[in-house]
Amino acid sequence: MSRVFAYCRVSTVEQTTENQVHEIRAAGYSIEPRRVVAEVVSGSVAARQREGFAKLRDRLESGDVLVVTKLDRLGRNAMDVRATVEELQGAGVRVHCLALGGADLTSAAGKMTMSVLSAVAEFERDLLLERTAAGLARAKEAGRTLGRPQALNAKQRSLVQERLAAGHAIAAIARDLSTSRQTIMRIRNQVSATAL
Repeated sequence: MSRVFAYCRVSTVEQTTENQVHEIRAAGYSIEPRRVVAEVVSGSVAARQREGFAKLRDRLESGDVLVVTKLDRLGRNAMDVRATVEELQGAGVRVHCLALGGADLTSAAGKMTMSVLSAVAEFERDLLLERTAAGLARAKEAGRTLGRPQALNAKQRSLVQERLAAGHAIAAIARDLSTSRQTIMRIRNQVSATAL
C-alpha cells in the first residue's frame, strides 16, 4: 500500500498552511499528520533548495504519492515544477495536484498538462520580456532617465569629489550629506574610472 504525503508551502510567517491541509483532506486524501510537510519559504526558491522539501524528498520512496494544492507549491516557475515532477517520477513517486482536478502529473495526461502549462508559462514570460523592452525603448525615446534616481544632485557630487580629493574620510562625507558610504564610494570609483 502506497503512503500519501502532503507538501504545503506559504511565503510569509503571517500565512498558514492550514487551508492547504484542509483542502487536501477535503479532496479525500487521508494523510497522517507526520506525513504533512509544511514550510514557510518564498516561491522564488527552487524546490530542491528548500529545507522542508529536501527532507520530504529523502523520506519519499517508490510507490508513494505526493499531494499539493497548486503547482506553484512545487516550484518557482514552470521549468522548476517540471524538473521537480520528473525527478519524483524517476524515483517512482506519483504527484497529484488538486488545482488540476487531482491529476497525477506523472501520468500521460499529467505530462501533457505539464507540457501545455510549461508552454503557456514560457509564452507569457516571452511576452513580458517583449513588453518590458518596448516600454524601456519608449521611455528612452521620451528622454526619461532609467534606473534608480541618483542619491545626490550634481552640486553634491561635485562637493564629494572635492572632499575626497582633500582627503576627507568617506564616512564623514556620507554623514555630512545624509547619504550612504556606498554612494560616496560609487562616486569615488566613477572618478577613478574616468581618470584612467
